Amino acid sequence: MALELIPIGTILAVLTNQVIKTAQAAKDILVEKDSFRVLSKHLFDIEPVLKELQLQELNDSQAARLALESLETDVKKASSLIEKYRNRSRFYLLVRCRYIVKEVEQVTRDIGRSLAALSLANTEVLSNISDQVNRLQNEMQRVELETSHSQLQIIDKLNQGIKDQKWDQGFANDMLEEIARAVGVNVEPSAINEELESFRKEKEEAAHRKEKAEEYFLQQVIALLSRADAAINYKELRTRYIQRFRVIVGYDEREEQIPPLNAFVCPINQTTMVDPVSLCTGTTCERVAIEAWLESGEKTDPGTGEVLQDTSLRSNLLLRQSIEEWRELNYCLKIRCCKRNLSSGSDESVKEALCQIQELVREDSVNKDWIFIGGLADIIISILGNSRNKDVKRRILITLKEVVEGHARSKEQVVESKGWDYIIPCLGRDPSISKAAIALLFELLQDRSGWNVSACKKLSEQCSSILFLVTLLRGPETESSEYAKKILDKLLDVDEKNISCAARSGWYNPLVDRIVQGPQSSRTSMVTYLVDMELVDANLEIIGKMGVIPPLLEMLLGRSESKELSLRALVKLSSCGANKELLAASDGVSHVIKLMFTSHERPAITIKCCELLEKLTSDGDGIKFLVNGRGTQLELEPIITGMLAFQQSASSSNARRPALRVILAICNSEPELVKKAVLAANGISIVLPLIDHSDSEIREVAINLLFLFSQHEPHGVVEYLLRPRRLEALVGFLENEDKSDVQMAAAGLLANLPKSEVSLTTRLIELDGVDAIVKVLRSGTMEAKENALSALFRFTDPANVESQRIVVEQGVYPLLVNFLRVGSVTAKARAAALIGNLSMSTPRLVMATKPSFCWCFSARVHLCPAHGSKCSVASTFCLLEANALPDLVELLRLQVHATAYEAIQALSTLVREGSPNRGATTLHEANAIRPLLEILTWGMDSLKEEALGFLEKIFHSKDIVEHYGSTAKLLLVSMTGRNIHDESHIGRRAARVLSLLERYSKSSTSIIPGIYG
Repeated sequence: MALELIPIGTILAVLTNQVIKTAQAAKDILVEKDSFRVLSKHLFDIEPVLKELQLQELNDSQAARLALESLETDVKKASSLIEKYRNRSRFYLLVRCRYIVKEVEQVTRDIGRSLAALSLANTEVLSNISDQVNRLQNEMQRVELETSHSQLQIIDKLNQGIKDQKWDQGFANDMLEEIARAVGVNVEPSAINEELESFRKEKEEAAHRKEKAEEYFLQQVIALLSRADAAINYKELRTRYIQRFRVIVGYDEREEQIPPLNAFVCPINQTTMVDPVSLCTGTTCERVAIEAWLESGEKTDPGTGEVLQDTSLRSNLLLRQSIEEWRELNYCLKIRCCKRNLSSGSDESVKEALCQIQELVREDSVNKDWIFIGGLADIIISILGNSRNKDVKRRILITLKEVVEGHARSKEQVVESKGWDYIIPCLGRDPSISKAAIALLFELLQDRSGWNVSACKKLSEQCSSILFLVTLLRGPETESSEYAKKILDKLLDVDEKNISCAARSGWYNPLVDRIVQGPQSSRTSMVTYLVDMELVDANLEIIGKMGVIPPLLEMLLGRSESKELSLRALVKLSSCGANKELLAASDGVSHVIKLMFTSHERPAITIKCCELLEKLTSDGDGIKFLVNGRGTQLELEPIITGMLAFQQSASSSNARRPALRVILAICNSEPELVKKAVLAANGISIVLPLIDHSDSEIREVAINLLFLFSQHEPHGVVEYLLRPRRLEALVGFLENEDKSDVQMAAAGLLANLPKSEVSLTTRLIELDGVDAIVKVLRSGTMEAKENALSALFRFTDPANVESQRIVVEQGVYPLLVNFLRVGSVTAKARAAALIGNLSMSTPRLVMATKPSFCWCFSARVHLCPAHGSKCSVASTFCLLEANALPDLVELLRLQVHATAYEAIQALSTLVREGSPNRGATTLHEANAIRPLLEILTWGMDSLKEEALGFLEKIFHSKDIVEHYGSTAKLLLVSMTGRNIHDESHIGRRAARVLSLLERYSKSSTSIIPGIYG
């Protein structure tokens, strides 16, 4: 139907509907949205103009009809343009974006002009909205649309890459990713291949339309993008390799290259062509070469010299395909040759093959796949694991890096194969190998978007990987260290558990950083890792110096779970002395003590506080670290009192044990506190029951405490020990050879108990207590032996010869004599005192065993020179028979007060009152008197008094006086001064001995005026 026959109102209604549909459709275009949205907006703005015309019943004039017809035509053009690009390949729309924008711009301007004509034809009708219509038609006629800057950058980069013939896979990956991101296509093989298939159809349609330039351009873009990882169809690639390989099977094994056909060679540069193009004369040249030829001013065919009538270039696709096939056949030949060299077993052949592989992947990225398809990758990975040649290993690592670089599929195959297992150990080898290994590892962990998180997680599963990385991080090789730092940072970011692995490998910075400044959740997990780690003191010290203690103390202010976790970490750190110092300096000890004695805290927290205080006082540190932040000693008595009270409320061994050790450590450091603990806190009654505790460690600490407490309150201990089975337990402690401190404490406890408790002594003898003490003397530590010697005093009391005999029968005498020679000062002194106790009983025992036979036979019997009778160790406890005399004399010469004092006491038992001659003579013959006199020159007053007392007994022997009188007189005179009437105790005693000497001297002449005058 002719337009003039249709009512103008109907035409207007149809046009209005067409405008609305077109405007709506323009909104839905996915590419160049901004341009199509401008068109859509303008079309929607035209709608009210057309509706206004309908309302005003515009005049049915020729001009009005022509204007409507023109507008309808332009709207249809817009509709056709929208339809043209609605379902096209998004890649195609992007690469054609410049042209699309121009088309949209032009159709918008055309509609604007038609709208202006319609406005002129209906001026009166549109008077109410004339301003609006004028503004709209002016905007549309002057519209200027532009492609987005980001899209233009992509297109320019693509065009430049094609011009520069950048066919490498890395560039292809970058371009594909940028294009896909710009048009909203997911960079996954399935989505990419679907889009590329659509793109190929666009190229076929361009060929069908005989648009050669567009076809050629699209072909180049498709060829480039098809090289990207995501675009490669691996099945097709594998099939192509197999097809090519079947062709070369017929070639000799030694054949390494098929020479190119003459048609493949460019007549200009004499090289095999990559992008062959044909001239109008039929000659084919390399595109770059012929373009340069023509640009230089040449107008002739470079092959024939014929003048070119037409300089246009046509792509020779068939020849290009043939050249590519020829190249791929040569790739297969090289791959076959490489395989033979790799399998030869010769290191040199392997190196040659590796060089060829590097050349292959540099020449064409398709070889990155074909090396895997052809089995080369598996062979070189196997050689990497088995070869002992360092250079071969290094070259394999470098080659693998080239193979996988920018190639996701190759990386995946290496990671999934044994390559992972062989590459990681190389991190710990020779620096040249580890450098190549870390560079390869870094590349394997990268993908198009940055880090390959899946590969990073897989690396984390390798037990040794983090250890090797930490080693490289600290190594001298800067590049390797930087790679290691980047990888480690990512591994820690991927999984916090790797922070623990890094710390176990000696890299504590990430762990401490998160404890110091991480969020609460991270801090908690990091402290948990710290608690669970096995760390030596040196490592604990490093962690402490890095500042981990203050944030742990902050956690003590948090919830119960936080407090307990913090205390566990502090307990661990306090195994190291340096950290104890840091904890004390941070005023942490005060906080811990306050926390421990807070009544509402959970028992677990109180126990951990005890454990921490135990650590602080262990290793002989005692009260050293029980100070506040200023270094001032904390009040110890409340701590002791609180700990003892805690023993009454503690319900488990885990609670009692550390608290008891703290009490013991403080008491060992501060003897004054022992008395307070005994009296003020009733310590003995609290600790005594613990020697029957089921936990051996608690029993052992308890016996140590009782040893200390018994020095101040022994009677309460005696009463307890005399109860059934208690003394047996004490003897058991004496017999505990595995715990020297327990033996020492048990022996010390016995030594501290009153000697007057005869019932205790008797019971101990019945329980073989003496035998247990003797065993300590034989095999215990010196401290235990010293206490055991003290414990023996209750059994060597001269008033109880029977208990003495039991001691002697146990073989104690030789042990005592040996202590005189090799014991500590304390042991020597106590041994001498014990020998003295036994020797005091000798005169009585001699009298009891005197022979009844006639003295005429006495010459046949060996008589003791000191006692004038038959003596023995077993029967009379004679110290001469025990051969103790020389060692006792030696104690006099050592010039040690304690041992000399006890030696004098023991030796004095040989000199009997009233009949000193035998004993004095024995001492003279043993050279004991001269060192005794020398004591008067070096001894302290108390020792000198003992020496003078002993000399007074000895100098009742006239023979001794005659022998030593002169020497003794000189010493005694120096002690009394020139005044015989010296009023000091020592002076009076010296004067008495001096008088004795004068009495027994051969000459009655006094050397001191006034003695007898």
